Amino acid sequence: METTQAIKSLAALSQESRLSIFRALVRAGSEGLSAGAIAEAVGAPASTLSFHLKELSNAQLIGSRQEGRFIFYTANYSAMSELIAFLTEKCCQGMPARNVARIGQAVSACCGPRAETRKQRKAS
Repeated sequence: METTQAIKSLAALSQESRLSIFRALVRAGSEGLSAGAIAEAVGAPASTLSFHLKELSNAQLIGSRQEGRFIFYTANYSAMSELIAFLTEKCCQGMPARNVARIGQAVSACCGPRAETRKQRKAS
């Protein structure tokens, strides 16, 4: 991740409502949430919700898809993993890169679309 992208991501998350929205989307998993469900989950008024969603989208932290009349928003787990890896790149006085990479891999394995597929297969 480039420094400029990390700054955009951190700036987007540095506002309370946007941080709450992003955390709600992370909890929702790959199914995501509709705008109405997001507003209800975080107590954000509809008048400002679209602004916050736009900021998170511009920072590439969330994605969206349309289903009928509804737009569903999802966390971009790849971007979240990259940000975590960027922030921890040289942690612990030079921890080997493979150990730091495991942090991002753990997030992807737990939360990414592939994890959802594994959960569905286990349920079958």
